[in-house]
Amino acid sequence: MPYTEFGCLPTVIGSMPHTDSSGACEQVAHYLKDIPAWPQLPKRSFLENMYVQFSHGFPGVVVEENKIFIDRSQDLDKPLEKLYAAYLDNDFDKYPISAEYAAGLHSFLSLTNLSPLVVKGQITGPVTWGLTVTDGSRRAIIYDDVLGDAVAKLLKLKASWQEKALRKISTNTIIFIDEPYMAAFGSVGISLSKERIISLLEEVFSGISGLKGIHCCGNTDWSVLLETSTDIVSFDAYNYAQSLSLYPAEVKRFLDRQGTIAWGIVPNQEESLAKETVASLKDRLEEAMAPFTRKGIRFKQLIEQGLLTPSCGLAPLATKEASGRALELLAELSAKIRKRYM
Repeated sequence: MPYTEFGCLPTVIGSMPHTDSSGACEQVAHYLKDIPAWPQLPKRSFLENMYVQFSHGFPGVVVEENKIFIDRSQDLDKPLEKLYAAYLDNDFDKYPISAEYAAGLHSFLSLTNLSPLVVKGQITGPVTWGLTVTDGSRRAIIYDDVLGDAVAKLLKLKASWQEKALRKISTNTIIFIDEPYMAAFGSVGISLSKERIISLLEEVFSGISGLKGIHCCGNTDWSVLLETSTDIVSFDAYNYAQSLSLYPAEVKRFLDRQGTIAWGIVPNQEESLAKETVASLKDRLEEAMAPFTRKGIRFKQLIEQGLLTPSCGLAPLATKEASGRALELLAELSAKIRKRYM
């Protein structure tokens, strides 16, 4: 894929506050002409919650009354066999993402007015999914030897299916793995080794042939994520600007192998959004980049190998007007940065 130099073009993390998929797609298509992304709509249905959206087909999964869990009283052997057979044959068509679970994706695929440079999709990461979904005894399934292994295999198939679907819009694709739970890595809450996390992520990445990214919206040990084969690292530069700059050597290596940093610089909280302007966000972005330049990374490289995004998904915003404002700020900030530095 030729787009290693994005030059701070704008895109989004995924979720939107809309309940109607066509309105969300319209907004994305209007503001993000170069790198549109399909909208996840958690307010439309619990099935679009990031922990549920890619769960269909997982052995023993039950979704009811706004809960998701694994029912071990079911016969898990047959669905596990089916999953492993599809995995070994790379038969991802057996594990599609239906319109019931992702109305925004299917509306997005039917748009006829897009001619982007690259199109973006996203999937919940295996660490986050495996730690959130539990069995009847409230044990996270990632700690189960058999089911924990199956998590990344299902997500790999879902990522492959999604990438193939998005290629109808553009042959150039980006798929982000969303890993909010990586913010808890190293705490008592997560007893997974660095090696295990990397191997789970690489398993999902192996299903992605275009560009692949990792998004984490909190403080994390970025050295773990930068050690993977990811092409893009996406972080909340609005609230946690310092977090990535604590790893200058790893970031430098990542950029030198043509990696991209996605700067989540537009806030996704109403109060913060209301007080920001394009000028204030430009100052904030340059401030976030400054620690890297002091560690010997060229400012021009940060701009060229950069993307701009909201700090995280836009679903926390109360209205579609607010998400429109966030996207407008994002698009205008990108235009201003590109005009000034590209």
